[in-house]
Amino acid sequence: MSTLPLIPDSNKPKLIGIARLAAQGESIREGHNVEYFTLPSRSLLNRVVSNRSLPFTWAINPYRGCEFACKYCYARYTHEFMEMSDVDFERKIFVKQHAADLLRRELKKVKKHEEIAIGTATDPYQPAERRYETTRAILEEFARHRGLELGIVTKSNLVVRDAALLREIGQQNRLFVNLTITTVNTDLARILEPRAPRPDLRLEAVRQLNLAGVAAGVLCAPVLPGITDAPRDLEALVEASANAGAKSIFANPLFLKPCSAAVFLPFLEKEFPQLAASYRERYEQRAFLPPAYGKRLSQLMTRLRAKHGIRNDYDRYARRMQPVPAEDDDEQMPLFPFEPVPKVTTKM
Repeated sequence: MSTLPLIPDSNKPKLIGIARLAAQGESIREGHNVEYFTLPSRSLLNRVVSNRSLPFTWAINPYRGCEFACKYCYARYTHEFMEMSDVDFERKIFVKQHAADLLRRELKKVKKHEEIAIGTATDPYQPAERRYETTRAILEEFARHRGLELGIVTKSNLVVRDAALLREIGQQNRLFVNLTITTVNTDLARILEPRAPRPDLRLEAVRQLNLAGVAAGVLCAPVLPGITDAPRDLEALVEASANAGAKSIFANPLFLKPCSAAVFLPFLEKEFPQLAASYRERYEQRAFLPPAYGKRLSQLMTRLRAKHGIRNDYDRYARRMQPVPAEDDDEQMPLFPFEPVPKVTTKM
């Protein structure tokens, strides 16, 4: 019969920092293979430190972990700081405590024209938000202030719930909402983003927000070489975005950190085996594709926006645009020498 040791194992590493706080979190709900915990937080507003050129200075993520389980997600590494696995990122969701109070104290750090982005790592409107309303509490605090520059990124049509509050914030601050949509193909989206709302629901959210007086657009990111980067597929998304009244649309290519590759590459082996070797070769030594790919993608999006009448008034979120290519420049987007992926049948 096994018994608990009388003397603690001194060789077991002592948890520190965020790992210790996570270990102290209380389990508050469980269901659908997802467990929710409280996360005692010392800070909510985080200064962004990155080698990438990003358009925001501060980031807020109301939740740690994300239930949407996107196969390409770059933020899985955040659970490693809590001594948890990449898979735990989508199964153990931490709800930050006292978020509005923390924000109230920390906003004094923000200088004029420093943008605050909500949802840079995890979705602020993931399923946990329906129950815990941490994001809404944060927005209610923002509604008490003026002169701020705010951006929200989400894959969820739940954002429409807060349309009136967002409009109120936008009357005293500069606010923009981006709905992330990687494809209009529902079946493909279900493979790539298993638990996120359907693309048509996200497009309808763009429509509803703009009708409510909340500026909203579309973020096509990441663009996946050989999967979502065919010009006809990107044009279908731009056209659908224009029809939904999107104020802007831009696209960024996939970047693949090692922690993300640990999930994404086995996923490719299963779902897109003909692409796996090329991805491994291109991402083996670096997380980013060559600049030429991003340039060609930017050129194509510039041309498609012009064709479908999207002016990109809110392009401060986009990378610097490249010159528009000549009209006869119709070469295919994929840089990798592989066969096209068979078309996935869409079911609405």
